[in-house]
Amino acid sequence: MRSFIAIELPDTVKAALLSLQQELRTCGADVRWVRPEGIHLTLKFLGNIEEKLAENIVESLKGTCGKFQKFSCEVRGVGVFPGIKNPRVLWAGIEGCEVLNFIQQEIDTVMSSLGFQPEDRKFTPHLTLGRFRSSGGKLALINKIGSYKDYSVGIIDVNHISFMRSDLGPAGAKYTRIASIPLGN
Repeated sequence: MRSFIAIELPDTVKAALLSLQQELRTCGADVRWVRPEGIHLTLKFLGNIEEKLAENIVESLKGTCGKFQKFSCEVRGVGVFPGIKNPRVLWAGIEGCEVLNFIQQEIDTVMSSLGFQPEDRKFTPHLTLGRFRSSGGKLALINKIGSYKDYSVGIIDVNHISFMRSDLGPAGAKYTRIASIPLGN
């Protein structure tokens, strides 16, 4: 079972992200756009796991999530990874929630104790809007996103963390929540 740990988005933010994507599409860049219903804030990608491990993951997440209180963060700004010279991922940024880094680090540590590889990259909270397929239209899109560096998409009120399943199909990945683990005691 292919799985990951994430923060799901409210419908209002998904709708605002769809509007943003539609505006950015006008550049004609060769980007594979992520369906708004599939956009989420990944905290830890686990990959393929045995289903019998799911219960241990949920129990570990309960202990971790119990240490943190509910919080809010803002979806703000648009950018690319790894950089504007050779962009591969188009993203919307996440701001205003320092606790998110602590939660991600704690989840990474706890998942490492279950045998998952710890992250070797610094955590950069973001929402993937699309992936560049080629350089076609790249310059026009890079120029356009400059005007969106302070663009506010909306607020995410985070009161739980989700353990998700990902099933790959011809129409793209389909995500199913396995468990919702509340923050706080």
